[in-house]
Amino acid sequence: MEKNINSDDQNLSTDLVVGLDIGTTKIAAMVGRKNKFGKVEILGIGKAESLGVTRGVVVNIEQTVASIKTAIAAAANEAKVDIGEVIVGIAGQHIKSMQHRGMITRQSLEDEVNQKDVDQLIENMHRLVINPGEEIIHVIPQEYIIDSEIGIKNPIGHAGIRLEGNFHIITGQVSAVKNILKCVDRAGLQIVDLHLEPLASADAVLSDEEKEAGVVLVDIGGGTTDVAIFYDGIIRHTAVIPFGGNIITEDLKEGCSIIKTQAEQLKVRFGSALAQENQENEIISIPGLRGRPHKEISVKFLAQIIQARMEEILEFVLFEIKSSGYERKLSAGIVVTGGGSMLKHLPQLIMLTTGMDCRIGTPNEHLANTGEAGDELKNPLYATGVGLVMKGIEQYERESKKGMNTQKPAEFKVETPVEPEKAKVTDHSKKKIGSFFDTLITRAKDWMSDDIE
Repeated sequence: MEKNINSDDQNLSTDLVVGLDIGTTKIAAMVGRKNKFGKVEILGIGKAESLGVTRGVVVNIEQTVASIKTAIAAAANEAKVDIGEVIVGIAGQHIKSMQHRGMITRQSLEDEVNQKDVDQLIENMHRLVINPGEEIIHVIPQEYIIDSEIGIKNPIGHAGIRLEGNFHIITGQVSAVKNILKCVDRAGLQIVDLHLEPLASADAVLSDEEKEAGVVLVDIGGGTTDVAIFYDGIIRHTAVIPFGGNIITEDLKEGCSIIKTQAEQLKVRFGSALAQENQENEIISIPGLRGRPHKEISVKFLAQIIQARMEEILEFVLFEIKSSGYERKLSAGIVVTGGGSMLKHLPQLIMLTTGMDCRIGTPNEHLANTGEAGDELKNPLYATGVGLVMKGIEQYERESKKGMNTQKPAEFKVETPVEPEKAKVTDHSKKKIGSFFDTLITRAKDWMSDDIE
């Protein structure tokens, strides 16, 4: 949460948060707060081309640091604040997920299940053996079982000896997250928290009703496509497909024998995901290089290239939907967001390919901004950034309710679990007891002293 405010507006007190979306094609920083109507008000936004990130993974430290500084400076200038702390999103092809069931045996049938029992069960999940070089990022509860009684969402207060839980476990590579921490630190910023970008995007574009009914979020970025499946209000499946908008640009570059810049411009201005919606006689003329003749390309041919690649990506999405086991429970269909969702006729292609309803996901519902600035933000391109600001606001409010002094800089340490109220048991996973992020943040200062070539 950002505390250093240089503004004449006294209403911009201490509840500003800054979300930093480190993507493959762009790095975006957003400064926002919640207004009195409960809406998210974005006060400043900064963008920079992401030159050092490939498929969500940092491959060039210096270029990424420079892009972060550019984006942060633009956002700080527009919002008239000094930015020192950020909420950072993490994604990339190194992210994996799996389902696992854990179990503990309690000592007494007389005592009711309490938060300590739930915490112990979650801690056990963080001790699972996984592949070398990977760590557990999130342990998300699905449901609990007490003495073979299934479907329990709130186990606290129940009597029983054996407490079990079904968990959705998300893992990531230590080196990939370490490089993100290094880049943010070298940009002169302090990380308040890290969040999975698909979960942040989901908060920004999905409604509670959709999550309850069953919905698939497909976030098409530059380097990857993130898939998140929700049912009964809980995330059930996540996956990262190593293809995104950039591979479509590469296809156009090779298929049309043009340079990458021209291919990107063609995709953005004339690209369509459904070839049958374009006419044969629509022709685009592209200037030749250094006096060479102009090149003429059919819009329909352009769409055929795009459609072929999008159908391949959608095949991967369908595979993940079937793998999740929730194929027949997704009443709300598919919500597609991210920069890649801006292709014309994409919802129609998705409906034809999958047989499911589809809509474009934009963060309209949560944004308070009006006018031209507000219209710009109501774009699927900014879904992750808005979601990160929302995550930061939630964290700020939780800290305020606990009576924490939010004026102090965030300290990187593992907090002692606090006994919550029974009604809030579903939030216990947010404490991330013994989680990967707590461990990373605890070790952050040691990492910052290392040199990365």
